[in-house]
Amino acid sequence: MPIDRARVDLPGISSQVEIYTLQQPGGLRARVLTLGGAIMTLEMPDGRGGTVDVVLGFDDPAGYRDNRPFLGTLIGRYGNRIARAELPIDGELHRLATNDGANHLHGGPGAFHTLPWEARVVSDGPEPALGLRLVSRDGDEGYPGTLEVDVVYTLTREQALRVEYTARTDRATAVNLTQHSYFNLAGQAAGSIVGHELRLWASRFIPIDRAGIPNGPLRPVRGTPFDFLAPMPIGARIDADDEQLRNGVGYDHCFVIDGWDGSLRAIAEVVEPVSGRRMLVRSTEPGVQLYVGTHLGGIPGKRGARYATRTGFCLEAQHFPDSPHHPEFPSTRLAPGETYRQTTEYVFSTE
Repeated sequence: MPIDRARVDLPGISSQVEIYTLQQPGGLRARVLTLGGAIMTLEMPDGRGGTVDVVLGFDDPAGYRDNRPFLGTLIGRYGNRIARAELPIDGELHRLATNDGANHLHGGPGAFHTLPWEARVVSDGPEPALGLRLVSRDGDEGYPGTLEVDVVYTLTREQALRVEYTARTDRATAVNLTQHSYFNLAGQAAGSIVGHELRLWASRFIPIDRAGIPNGPLRPVRGTPFDFLAPMPIGARIDADDEQLRNGVGYDHCFVIDGWDGSLRAIAEVVEPVSGRRMLVRSTEPGVQLYVGTHLGGIPGKRGARYATRTGFCLEAQHFPDSPHHPEFPSTRLAPGETYRQTTEYVFSTE
């Protein structure tokens, strides 16, 4: 099925912005905005002959110009936080932009989620694929090196949204890319997600301080509210008397994937028990950030919806937060001549 394209004029955006519609015959349908590489809609079969949109977002593309919750966008150069906005690379300290108190979050205030990406149709066959490209110049948001980033969104026959990332640099830098869609498998306007049942292939998580910065050795999840080794409703223990839940204002933590070796493997699974809709997440990444929309705060969304606290959840496949300050973590350093690669898949089905 051909990929549709529509042009959008947005005041204050110098480059042409476009919306691409991808349709997997009989299955998933996605609308992608080149501004921020945002997934505006992701519709899956509802089991009754119709479809349901399972990602939070905005009807008007203009909503993505000041998208502080990062709804649906591509994140870079660095997903998650870097303490004190200081990036040490090869003995040199680079001062990054601050946008989370004194810290650096998701690449900075003018990062990938705010920029227009260049788009190309990779395939308009039975597995439609859209390529997005961005060149981040040396010094952008304080990062060293010119970074060339390519991302491909594909809707597969397996009813999956596959996201493939590659990046190259001309100078040593840090790279940690991710996708920041908020999911609600009951439908984007359905309200709370605390009843969704979550499983994580993660026996450990990264403790954080009140600023979201790692502040201690990896902790086992067993015996804590962070144990999702067996399926558990997201909200079952979210309000427990636990210091880490207080620090994250609920779940805003990176979980450490068991047996990580860089291969594509299952890292998370979510089931919405009323509808039976299921999402399996596979990734090549060593971590996944669970965030439950604590700070959405009632922002207006699609079709008159209001996105209150805990009305969407994120599962951001990534390397660990603040890795440049933690040599014990898997490295996020990218050097000239190397290629950063990541693949994450969101596979949808209905029980």
